[in-house]
Amino acid sequence: VPRNYDPALHPFEVAREYIRALNATKLERVFAKPFLSSLDGHRDGVNCMAKHPKSLSTVLSGACDGEVKIWNLTKRQCIRTIQAHEGFVRGMCARFCGTSFFTVGDDKTVKQWKMESPEYGEEEEPIHTILGKTVYTGIDHHWKEPVFATCGHQVDIWDEQRTSPKCSLTWGFDSISSVKFNPIETYLLGSCASDRNIVLYDMRKSTPLKKVILSMRTNALCWNPMEAFIFTAANEDYNLYTFDMRFLESPVMVHMDHVSAVLDVDYSPTGKEFVSASFDKSIRIFPVDKGHSREVYHTKRMQHVITVKWTSDNKYILCGSDEMNIRLWKANASEKLGVLAPREKAAMNYNQKLKEKFQFHPQIRRIAQHRHLPKSIYCQIKEQRIMREARRRKELNRRKHSKPGSVPLVSERKKHIVAVVK
Repeated sequence: VPRNYDPALHPFEVAREYIRALNATKLERVFAKPFLSSLDGHRDGVNCMAKHPKSLSTVLSGACDGEVKIWNLTKRQCIRTIQAHEGFVRGMCARFCGTSFFTVGDDKTVKQWKMESPEYGEEEEPIHTILGKTVYTGIDHHWKEPVFATCGHQVDIWDEQRTSPKCSLTWGFDSISSVKFNPIETYLLGSCASDRNIVLYDMRKSTPLKKVILSMRTNALCWNPMEAFIFTAANEDYNLYTFDMRFLESPVMVHMDHVSAVLDVDYSPTGKEFVSASFDKSIRIFPVDKGHSREVYHTKRMQHVITVKWTSDNKYILCGSDEMNIRLWKANASEKLGVLAPREKAAMNYNQKLKEKFQFHPQIRRIAQHRHLPKSIYCQIKEQRIMREARRRKELNRRKHSKPGSVPLVSERKKHIVAVVK
């Protein structure tokens, strides 16, 4: 379409653009239907999930009754079921090449399984079984080498060919709930323990590097796949903390929005956002550099969300919850799926730019930020706001009536850090 760019001919340009931005924002909320489908088939709560490193449509899930299912996301159905363990499946991870996967369970075993279904007439048997001395609570595989790490009473590094660990790392005496390899600096591991520690290890030196002690327990952590030093920890005190591992004295960002313990966290493959699962029956999407979530997903039937994964094509989010379902969501709630015509693409890009241009205008901001929440979450948010306000007022009064300098100002970021030990 030909257009004359002389500003004298467009006296109401901003006004028109504002109307367009307002309509685009309203339409975005109208089309925000993030829930795609639910994968049901488990007979107990879903406890852990793993992504296939090579295939976008394959996802693995482990339940509290020891059952492992492999799902095909394009057909949205289960393609294989394995009775892997007695008791809970505590953790699972796929091998970096995608030919096999590992599971750990309450029966003190680590098992390696083939990714393909067994041939006709073959038994469903693990390739290897390692019998440990204690219960393993988590597992993660190295990103490039045939090495994996398990955690329980200590962090064990295993070679795939051996039945005893290469090295055992320990610092403190409490059970470790999750362990994760860094995807970029692949020799680094992070683990979180129930004595409120987050400990970082180096596999080459076979020693712990340093640990940070928070005021409450960390349930899970996830490394940023784009920035080597950044990781995010999901904490019991309703917050998530993004740390730079070089400066653990204070987190880079505190992400506050959940109203109950945060149980799991996973990064998007772009490293710009992450998704968190919480005990308050909702999942939230946070930008890495913002303190509040941009999106919250919930359904009436969804109970406590235990595990969450962001798919490797950055389009979808999977979450597994207490009431035996795995749910598939869109990462961008109002995104249109399927093939887009060139004009549709152009219109979407234009609308996106308009929304960015006018994002701080009060009317547009109000519409873009509005979310319907379940009554329980809404009431808890209100209650916590009152409590926070009361704490702030108390501190101000104490400072006002004390000797100058005797009540120090502690920033929100440093408030939750107890100590850093090197």
